Amino acid sequence: MPLMGVVSAVFWGVVVLSLLVFLHEGGHFLAARACGMRVTEFYLGMPCRHHIARKSRTYGTEFGVTPILLGGYTRICGMEGTHDDLLPACFGIVQREGRVLATDVAAELGVDADRAYDLLATLADWAAIRPHYDAGKGEAPSQGTLPEAFETLRRDPNMLTEYDAGHDFSLSGTTEASEPRPLEDPNKALASEKSRTYLGKGFLKRTFTLVAGPLVNIALAFLIVTASLSIAGVEVAVNSNRLGAVTADSAAQAAGLRAGDVVTSVGGRPCEDWNSLASAIDAALETGEDFDVTYTRGGSTHEAVVKTGGKRLSALGVEALTRRMRLSLPDAAYSAVRYGQEVAGFAARLIMPQHTMETLGSASSVVGISAAASQAASSGMNDFLLFIAMVSMSLGFMNLLPIPPLDGGKVLIEIVQLVIRRQLSVRVQAYISYAGLAFFLFIFVFALKNDVVRLVIG
Repeated sequence: MPLMGVVSAVFWGVVVLSLLVFLHEGGHFLAARACGMRVTEFYLGMPCRHHIARKSRTYGTEFGVTPILLGGYTRICGMEGTHDDLLPACFGIVQREGRVLATDVAAELGVDADRAYDLLATLADWAAIRPHYDAGKGEAPSQGTLPEAFETLRRDPNMLTEYDAGHDFSLSGTTEASEPRPLEDPNKALASEKSRTYLGKGFLKRTFTLVAGPLVNIALAFLIVTASLSIAGVEVAVNSNRLGAVTADSAAQAAGLRAGDVVTSVGGRPCEDWNSLASAIDAALETGEDFDVTYTRGGSTHEAVVKTGGKRLSALGVEALTRRMRLSLPDAAYSAVRYGQEVAGFAARLIMPQHTMETLGSASSVVGISAAASQAASSGMNDFLLFIAMVSMSLGFMNLLPIPPLDGGKVLIEIVQLVIRRQLSVRVQAYISYAGLAFFLFIFVFALKNDVVRLVIG
């Protein structure tokens, strides 16, 4: 692939994937906020120490962009961390002191430093407290590890933080970050904090938040396909014996046929429309011998001889005449639904052992998607939008597969926890996620091999 072709593929691949991931994560963000969950970060791009960000005064969420654009994430409070009976006591210590060292928490609770850090990290994940990075000690948020100290958050008189809807820091009784605010009942206070996190919501709200991302992708694809079919229309074959196109370097071109020729017979068989023409071509090619084609051009009748070279050709190299037809809105919507069913079936076959390898044969990786995005962009706006719809639909249904760490896999874990009426341990969930990651690494390698064969070998 020429250098400019590579640059174009990378550019359009990043544009398409970044847009779709942004919308996907936006679905999670909006659902989480609608369900009353705290959301601390919403980023376009994979986590990186270098980023541009702005904090929302309304939601407290930090919106930003990183240089690694192939991805994105939404940090919803309560999706990490572990349950511990000492969480209320730990929360009470931080609120009483305003700012406290992890080692001091460990000493007061009578636990080791690792457990104290786990407690504080869980509370920080809930946005109940926050890490304090001491620049004097060389600490910074970009260091990748937790600092030595943690501190309280700014809270209004009702204990609402900047991440909670309805907070009002202009009211008397508001306390600033790192300022002590002792708790009368740590257990009750912690329960209130938990109720504003993913972990503190019921099964339906958690499930809705998980599936919101894929549903946004599917809805976007549905809207694009419906709009395209009803506004731009679709090319449909006309049942006519007039040729719409002749493929370059084909047997038809070698015989002298051109687009616009009206074929009246092939191999002695009369042709009145495209159906009879296609049947006559198939019959003539089946013999593996040279055959005659009679056609009219400019009012004159001509004859051509198709040379097969004694071989059975797979195609003559002619295409039907087409016309653009705009579908009614209901028909366009129905076609979009049917397309969605096909994509869903493709995704489902990936996890059916008897169909996995067959399905992987037509799978593409990021490399193939980028190359196809470049081609679609060069074909025009409508083709590019339809390509976005195709990738968006695939992204949506793939994410609904019941394989952790995909959204569908997380829903599966939620269902299991609902049935057994207890949370799966972090270790068990980690093992399940590792197995899922191994499966998708296998899919990626296989799809990448497909792309290499298509793009390099041809």
